[in-house]
Amino acid sequence: MDVQQASRRVLPFDVTHRLVLSIAIPMTLGFMTTPLLGLVDTAVVGHMGQPDALAGLAIGAVLFDLLFASFNFLRASTTGLTAQAYGRHDLREQQAVFWRALISALGCGILIVIISPLLLWIGIKLMGPEGGIADATRTYFSIRMLSGPAALANYALLGFVLGRGQGRIGLLLQTVINGVNIVLAILLGLYLGWGVAGVAWGTLIGEASGMLLGLFIVLRGFAGEERPARAELFSRAKLTQLFALNRDILIRTFVLIGAFTLMTRIGNSFGAVMLAANAVLMNFFLLSGYYLDGLANAAEQITGRSIGANYRPAFERGLKLTALWSFGLALAAAIFFFAVGPALIRLLTTSEEVRLAAETYLPWAAITGLTGALAFLMDGVFIGATWSREMRNKMLLSFGGYLIALAILVPTLGNHGLWMAMNAFLLFRGIFLAMGLKKRADQTFRFAQ
Repeated sequence: MDVQQASRRVLPFDVTHRLVLSIAIPMTLGFMTTPLLGLVDTAVVGHMGQPDALAGLAIGAVLFDLLFASFNFLRASTTGLTAQAYGRHDLREQQAVFWRALISALGCGILIVIISPLLLWIGIKLMGPEGGIADATRTYFSIRMLSGPAALANYALLGFVLGRGQGRIGLLLQTVINGVNIVLAILLGLYLGWGVAGVAWGTLIGEASGMLLGLFIVLRGFAGEERPARAELFSRAKLTQLFALNRDILIRTFVLIGAFTLMTRIGNSFGAVMLAANAVLMNFFLLSGYYLDGLANAAEQITGRSIGANYRPAFERGLKLTALWSFGLALAAAIFFFAVGPALIRLLTTSEEVRLAAETYLPWAAITGLTGALAFLMDGVFIGATWSREMRNKMLLSFGGYLIALAILVPTLGNHGLWMAMNAFLLFRGIFLAMGLKKRADQTFRFAQ
């Protein structure tokens, strides 16, 4: 590895505010279409006037989202590996990365479809819906699971275009997936009266539409003379690297989901009003997450490209600019939430009890963008650099700190302690990764000229 690093050329490129925003803005807009889709699906089924159907939709959507969030490694690893090949100007390896990711995605998707009855049975047992709610859950989940291959293929496609810095194509694909979904949910679910089934079919067709468009765009750009041979495609070393990356990112994702699930579970012990208030306040963190994720995507691409190009100045400039935008926007968001948070809470709930409780804990939610900015940024850097082992280990260490914070703060401070522990978890993630950044960068760019 050292010999290979030493023999590589340096391929300089400029990192500008325009480059950062050309990736971050489209992806932020793309991410923001997802909650709009959820609102439309809820509104469509809600207009049916059947509470059981609405509850069944909610449970089915949660089960699906939990399952497919676990496969985010397909997107993340593809972005990092593609960006590095892009930085080296290695068109052949870019194609190889794409085909490995797509084959993995389709294989996982087909497996999920095959075992979906078992997954549904487990989900029903865990969530405990009964009667009409269980029937609606089964209908939605069974249909939507058929979209598994297309949904996971879209992870690979999005990872590939992001790795090449094509944020606008990423936005286009997200818009098509969610746009088709929204239109068909209204048409099939509401106007044709298919209800929950119509919403699920809309999702399936939306995912398939995005996949077909993505394949058309990506494959049209492939040059035949750069097509990798089968031996290159299934190189044992490359597949081992991909497996290790995906394994580490999967573990990190499970831990992250566990941290937020634990917060919800502890919040539930404080009663229905507090649980509802926390759910309202989590929307402030989710809003911050949209632009922080967009900037993390920019960090992924620039970091991976700079490592592929063997050009440390681009790495350092990219880190500086993405940090500037991340913390600047996080500060602006915190000020905004402090100023208009009570008004936003009133828009999100009509319950006076929930409103009062949410306003009490609003300051903790308002600063989550600030406490989480470094974590999002470092995740982007480490994914782009494919330093997955360090990211996994630091996530486990952060989770350990989170558990200690919960044990100390919640018994004495209640819900204030719960929010303090969550902010501490976000800080731990960013700080622990940042502490090892310089050493890892020194090792990676050791032979850069």
